[in-house]
Parts: sequence; C-alpha cells; structure tokens
Amino acid sequence: MPLLALAFIVVPLIEVALFVQVGGLIGLWPTLGVILATAVAGAALVRTQGVAIIAQLREALEDFGDPVEPAAHGALILLAGALLLTPGFFTDAVGFALLAPPVRAAILARLRERILAARSRAESARGAESAVVDAEDWEAKPDEDSGTPPTQR
Repeated sequence: MPLLALAFIVVPLIEVALFVQVGGLIGLWPTLGVILATAVAGAALVRTQGVAIIAQLREALEDFGDPVEPAAHGALILLAGALLLTPGFFTDAVGFALLAPPVRAAILARLRERILAARSRAESARGAESAVVDAEDWEAKPDEDSGTPPTQR
C-alpha cells in the first residue's frame, strides 16, 4: 500500500505544486513548452539508450553470457521513458536521472544486495527446517502368499 500511495497520491501532489510554482514564475505557455520539450528530448534519449542496451543484451546472449545486467538496465530505461512521457517536472527529473548509467548501476547494486540478503535469509530458514528428516521404511516386494501390496515393516 505505501508504494501505491506514493505513486497515486504523493507524486501527483508534488507535480501540481511544481506546476503552480513554475507556472507562476515563467507563465503558462512557457511551462507547457518546457513539459513538451522534456518529453521529446526524453523520448529521443530513451530511444538511443534503448538501442544500445538491446545491442548489449544481444551480445550477451550470443556469447552465452549473463543477460541479467543488460536486461535490468533495459527495464530501468523503460521506466525512465514512462516517467519522461508523463507530464510533470518531478517525474521528468526522476526519468532523466534513470537515464544516467551511474544512477542505474547504483540502483541495481542496491537491488542486488537486497536480493542476496533475502536469498540468504530464505536458505538459512529452509536449512533449519530441513535438518530433520522423517521417513518410513516400506517392503519392496508383495507378500508371497496373499499377493497383496507391500506392507510396512
């Protein structure tokens, strides 16, 4: 729920406040022009970076390498594109930040740490549960005199 609240309540409030502030400083038409210009520039940057990431992904797959890194960068570039096409100054700032490779690398490093920590916690919890093995021993052949299925010893 907190992520949903952030996405649909906090971000629009920030955007409205920024529209009012910037519109009050430079006027309505220049504000709309800036929003349109950032959308066009962002789309062009997303396209060029997307093409480069697709080339890296293709190269990783052809060399039987690990495609996770280029795919993750591609996902963040896709998110950046969605943010840049959304009208607003805050979403544009976050979108342009995601287009910077060092920002993407930092985000992915942080995600990698969290995933490894969660995996470690899950493995240690599973290891504690799997220490006890409960089993029963069954006879493999049927009873010779009755032809009935195997019985428990």
